[in-house]
Amino acid sequence: MKVAVTGATGFIGRHVVPGLLARGLRVVATTRAAERDYAQNRNLTTVPMDVADAGDAFVRLGEPDVLLHLAWGGLPNYQSSDHLEVELPRQIAFLNSCVRAGLKRLVVAGTCLEYGMLSGCLDESLATAPVTAYGSAKDHLRTHLQSLASDSGLQLTWIRMFYLYGLGQASTSLYSQFRAAIASGAMEFPMSPGDQLRDFLPVETAATQLIDVAVNAPGAGIVNLCSGAPKTVASLVREWMHSFGADLRLNLGAFPYPDYEPHSFWGNTRKLNALLGTT
Repeated sequence: MKVAVTGATGFIGRHVVPGLLARGLRVVATTRAAERDYAQNRNLTTVPMDVADAGDAFVRLGEPDVLLHLAWGGLPNYQSSDHLEVELPRQIAFLNSCVRAGLKRLVVAGTCLEYGMLSGCLDESLATAPVTAYGSAKDHLRTHLQSLASDSGLQLTWIRMFYLYGLGQASTSLYSQFRAAIASGAMEFPMSPGDQLRDFLPVETAATQLIDVAVNAPGAGIVNLCSGAPKTVASLVREWMHSFGADLRLNLGAFPYPDYEPHSFWGNTRKLNALLGTT
């Protein structure tokens, strides 16, 4: 099996590509930059490509059996209108081009922000109501691809990512800020009130599960990629403190709650577990 990965050197991609190679699969890794972050591997091909360069993308990707599409620009600014006005049209043109050229299996990274301000345990069957430009753009892309799949026979899997954390994450993320605080010798860590319930998953675990679904469950539709076990933000930070042997005072309430998220929400893992064979 040949799997092409867009956004291969991004936060998730840099964990997915080695995982695919470890399974003996042929991998085509795309990046916007000429530099490569991967060791030489006979099953790995790297292709410089931008989503804006739709053209003959499918051929340049080596006509893969599966396209694992992780690329998305403009993050982590979730409210920028560029997500809808610039990125969404590029994404549609790129993926349309691949499907028209013969792509049969597509796996796309979505986001839990598609659910908007819905609270509690979020099931894939719920109607979406995004309140951010990023969530809206992803939601529009999903509905477009579902229509495209219906017309073309494309096997589509839409992975709704919840709260991943780990190495390689954006410097503005909670995890990266925490690591930076430790590295700087800070005595305290300013954060939100921390009592929000969220669904967190280490990126390494998420990458393994993403690969399992992408390779073994074609056309799975919408799938929540999450733990299904909500915990408070403060409790997660305390877990990190313990694992790193850090002794920081948590300055709870230094920052306000994000205005684009409900106070308490997490993902339902019933479908994910069924696909992974863990139920």
